[in-house]
Amino acid sequence: MFFKISRFLGTALLAVVATAAPVAHAQAPQPPEVAAKAYLLMDVSANQILAYKDIDSPVEPASLTKLMTQYLVFDALKAKKITLTQTLPVSQRAWKMPGSRMFIDPKMQVPVEDLIKGMIVQSGNDATMALAEGVGGTAEHFVQLMNDQAKALGMKNTSYKNPEGLTEAGHATTARDLATLSTRLMTDFPEYMHYYSIKKYRYPGTPASNDTNRNTLLFHDPTVDGLKTGHTNAAGYCLVATAKRDFPNMQGRRLLSVVLGAASENARANESQKLLNWGYTAYEGVKLFDAGKPVATPKVWKGKTAELKLGRSSGPIIVAVPTGSAAQVKTEVARPEPLIAPFKQGQAVATLKVKLGEQQLAEVPLVALEPVEEAGFMGRAWDAMRLWIQ
Repeated sequence: MFFKISRFLGTALLAVVATAAPVAHAQAPQPPEVAAKAYLLMDVSANQILAYKDIDSPVEPASLTKLMTQYLVFDALKAKKITLTQTLPVSQRAWKMPGSRMFIDPKMQVPVEDLIKGMIVQSGNDATMALAEGVGGTAEHFVQLMNDQAKALGMKNTSYKNPEGLTEAGHATTARDLATLSTRLMTDFPEYMHYYSIKKYRYPGTPASNDTNRNTLLFHDPTVDGLKTGHTNAAGYCLVATAKRDFPNMQGRRLLSVVLGAASENARANESQKLLNWGYTAYEGVKLFDAGKPVATPKVWKGKTAELKLGRSSGPIIVAVPTGSAAQVKTEVARPEPLIAPFKQGQAVATLKVKLGEQQLAEVPLVALEPVEEAGFMGRAWDAMRLWIQ
């Protein structure tokens, strides 16, 4: 059986969802009109989708494909398979890549870090191919790695055919999958996120006219620090943008917008800015519990200690709610009863349910923050008798 503990929160709120879900429409503010084929706005801090349109419809990702290429390159760096200072050759295939380029050629040996900058800032297809070949051996094997990683991240509606994003049959993704990839990119590799905010870059010996980041929000909104643009005739103009803003009740609140199929470069920037501004004003973020702090301390039977500290070991528990609705937030802990030792540190034990009125916002797994060892024979016998009497 499960035991439930409810608590009403007067001014606090926010919780993390294991799988991001839209805020219930009965309570949700009306999002702005967005001129795009598909879009999504996500509160990354709370892991909640705040607004969306056609987020599971297949679209051509164009250069947003490079987000997965970057994920695999950063993973290779983290695993020390490559280094930032290591140089990679430029193959004939990389040199002849059409579309956006950083203008490297087969006479060059280019450091990995410069190729990363060329791929992100200049959206260079040549840099992307050089990195794909350097990490995967061949572009074809790298694409296999891309699809394997997409499955591992739960990107159910994504299929990659190349590492750079040029139009190719079967090369497709969705707004939801792009949000999943982008949030994992930021979470898994925070040490490399500074590359996305670089406004200008060019490799020595390449044209100076091709040095400006296509994410124009970087030049107009100081809170925007990424991520990637994309454009082909089939895909239209696309942008995955992220911003981090500070508020009195919560520092460093991060939102992510995905705008796909806008009509122009200006339109994708304007619609992304519109979504981000709306998200920060229409919703507020509140931290319920810090990481490692007990959410509940229920009684434990047959253990060396009498209580079990339950909480979230990594990251605070946060939820996003419509601005001004904090007083309607309730939390409830669902757990087995009785709790019988032993318990290992990190063991999943219970679930924190967060509601806004009668609408459920989030379910957060709670784990044992500290181990509870089994009591000795006499302690176990005494608790067994007490449980039998109860």
